[in-house]
Amino acid sequence: MGRWHAMDLLPLVERAGEQPLLAGGGAVIGLAFGFFAQRSGFCLRAAVIEFARREPGEKLAVWLLAFSAAVVGVQALLLAGAVDVSGTRQLAARGSLSGAIVGGLLFGAGMVLARGCASRLLVLSATGNLRALLSGLIFAVTAQAALGGVLAPLRQAISGWWTVEGGPARDLLSVVHASRWAGLAFGFLWLLAALWYALRSGRARWKWIGGIGAGLAVALGWAFTASVAASSFQVVPVQGITFSGPSAEWLMRVVSAPAPAPGFDFGLLPGVFAGAFLGAALAGQLRLEGFKDGYSMRRYIAGALAMGFGAMLAGGCAVGAGVSGGAIFSLTAWLALGSMWIGAAATDRLLDREPRLAAHRHGP
Repeated sequence: MGRWHAMDLLPLVERAGEQPLLAGGGAVIGLAFGFFAQRSGFCLRAAVIEFARREPGEKLAVWLLAFSAAVVGVQALLLAGAVDVSGTRQLAARGSLSGAIVGGLLFGAGMVLARGCASRLLVLSATGNLRALLSGLIFAVTAQAALGGVLAPLRQAISGWWTVEGGPARDLLSVVHASRWAGLAFGFLWLLAALWYALRSGRARWKWIGGIGAGLAVALGWAFTASVAASSFQVVPVQGITFSGPSAEWLMRVVSAPAPAPGFDFGLLPGVFAGAFLGAALAGQLRLEGFKDGYSMRRYIAGALAMGFGAMLAGGCAVGAGVSGGAIFSLTAWLALGSMWIGAAATDRLLDREPRLAAHRHGP
């Protein structure tokens, strides 16, 4: 089955070359993800807030649908032999447990402050939200500073506190002695839970289609890059959708020379932006929005800074670590995702929920 996938893309690899093919595939997959994410309102921050406030609704349902669809799709591809993720950085390389925890907590807090994770900021920017655009630019600058700039020594120091070897020790299914079939069953259980929440929260058809579509786009990213890698005589990284690394790459492409070689990430961000713009245009949701006051601007900037550093420390953003990494059962990705939930819930309670509760208790 894996050989069939490789032969399927071999003519395209020979005709176009690896880099243009990866960039084009990244753009198409990004277009699908951006469209579905915009139409569904896919957002980890919104899902965490609904869950933490014990008000489960359509936002939690959308995120669960996307997450479970990604897990089911990727595990099915792995069982069919169409994808091999054993050599990916999330599993094969040495990982940082301390980075996943600290970075996840920072990212979770940051996405509450900025009112959206990295992918959500990009989607909102495409609809005309200037707050999200500024926050996204700050996120990219901070991510690059953490990757190879002034913040890199701090990131490396925190990452070195507690590490784990690559291989089986970083594969959550191997750690708990479970099979790929167990991973697929786990995904289906979450899918059933998501459908239950979806039915409880109404009949918003595009919400459910969009959530599943965003999750399947993540699985398609893994399948596409794996097929190109299997068809190529060059080393092509097998990867899923993520936004921290591509954001830093695009920043360097704009401000520095020579530019990094184009690949999957090169096409991904423009594709997501175009897909979100298309979705908003079809729904009549294009509108310019700015900051209301100085406090909100400071809040967004602080959130973007926390997310940029946290994402690079955790090994990915809410989509890169939380969904793409979670779908292949990377131990550090699951640890980062759990920490994001905790950081977001705690920040919402301290900064948003508690003041409202206090005002309600004391009256006007």
